[in-house]
Amino acid sequence: MPEITRFYGIIIRMFYKEHNPPHIHIEYGEKKGIIDIRIGTMTDGDLPPKALSLVKEWTSAYKEELLDMWEDQKIRRLPPLE
Repeated sequence: MPEITRFYGIIIRMFYKEHNPPHIHIEYGEKKGIIDIRIGTMTDGDLPPKALSLVKEWTSAYKEELLDMWEDQKIRRLPPLE
């Protein structure tokens, strides 16, 4: 699964040609989560609140780019959260 970015020990990935709704996969140590890109909420997983908050902030900042990647299936790297 291609990596989009990583920051503060958080890795964000997106699968090619996966089921809807548009989403990203998050790894933070042994914890994992799935975030719906459109609404910015965790639909599955067990991310700690602080990591989830950082991922939501990042997802909000790059929402349009993430949705474009989902649509055209051309996964590319995006900047980390600063």
